Parts: sequence; C-alpha cells; structure tokens
Amino acid sequence: MKLGILQCGHAPDPVAQIHGDFTLMFKRLFDRPDFSYEYWDVEHMDFPKGPEDADAWLLTGSKHGAYEDHPFIKPLEALIRDIHASGRRMLGICFGHQIIAKALGGTVEKYAGGWAVGRQAYDIPPLGHIHLNAWHQDQVTRLPEGAEVLGGNDFCTNAALVYDDSILTIQPHPELGPAIIADYLKARANDPAYPADLIARAKDENDKPTDDKRFADLMAAFLEQGREALI
Repeated sequence: MKLGILQCGHAPDPVAQIHGDFTLMFKRLFDRPDFSYEYWDVEHMDFPKGPEDADAWLLTGSKHGAYEDHPFIKPLEALIRDIHASGRRMLGICFGHQIIAKALGGTVEKYAGGWAVGRQAYDIPPLGHIHLNAWHQDQVTRLPEGAEVLGGNDFCTNAALVYDDSILTIQPHPELGPAIIADYLKARANDPAYPADLIARAKDENDKPTDDKRFADLMAAFLEQGREALI
C-alpha cells in the first residue's frame, strides 16, 4: 500500500535534528514493509495532483490552527473533500484530525479549558483504556455530518472520530513516543505559551509507557479493512 503523507507542519528544529520530521516519525511508527510512502509538504504549498497519487492518505500535525487564514488551508480542505469523495481511506493526527473535521463541515476552536501536554488517558474501542501523548489546545467542538465519536476523555470528548468506512482521526500524537516528547518538553520548557505546571506534569509522567504501537497497528488495520478493524 502506498501511503501519501500530507505534511501540514514540521517538528521543532531541536526535535527534528534528533528524531527526524513527522514523515520519518510515521514511517518508524508503522514499521510496515508492505507500506511505501510519498510525502508532500502542503504547509509550503506542495500538493499532490489528486487523490489517485496514493492508495491512502495521512495528514500530520501542525503548529497552525485549522481556523486560521494560511495559503495552504483552503486547497488542503478541497483535497480532503476530493480524497473523501474518491473512497480512499484517510487518517488525521492532531491538526490533521481538526482540518478533516473542518473541511467536511465541522467546527474547530481554541478550547477554553486550556492545553493537553504529554501523556493522556483515552478510552478508545476496541483498544480500551490507552495512553498516548498529546500536545494541543484546539479541539473539534462540533462534528461534521457522518462523523462518529470513537473515543476520548473528559478533557477532549471528540478525541477520536470515525467517518463511515473511510476516515479515522485522532487528536493526540501516536507518533510522539516518550523519547520524542522528552525533547519536545526540552524545546518548549521556557515558552510562555505553555503553562509551566503542565510542562512539569508531562515531565513527571514521561517515564510511564504509552500505547503508540497498538494505535499504529489499529490505524494500519483501518487503512486495509476499514470499519471492520474497529469491531
């Protein structure tokens, strides 16, 4: 299967220098010899010709808000709608989760309850109670038509969404394992945008395991089987 990765943003330089950018993180996360990959830097207006350029698609995280006015937002939303109409399966992570919802008619907002940083617990069938790293303030606050909540938690009720047989999206970051989050925390430790108590808590929690590989396996199964993988 050829997975087209739409890179909607980039990892901070100190993180990318050690771990690579998001595209490499996802390739390592899936670790599937039967997958091939092609990348498009859509944040910088590098777009595929259309949905047919890959068998399935993944949209990465980004520092940008899905509701912000950047040159790549509208053409990316149009591409999302074209991929959805084509029947090809699609995954969205963090910003990818949000921009897919917005492109298909949902609402994304800056959440009044603040940030989620580091290891978080989620209830996501069929995996049950799992832990993944998150780094976000924006959330999907109104679902688009056809979207169903697959799982979440009290802070982020719409953390995982499924759209019929073709789209699976999630708010946290399965590609950001503990080693990567540790370097994110170093890079962002003195940034006033992030509450110091959340940074401190994330550092304290970062020696505990996360379920990155289990969720990666679920995403891969969804790309191959669709909704059957979620039963």
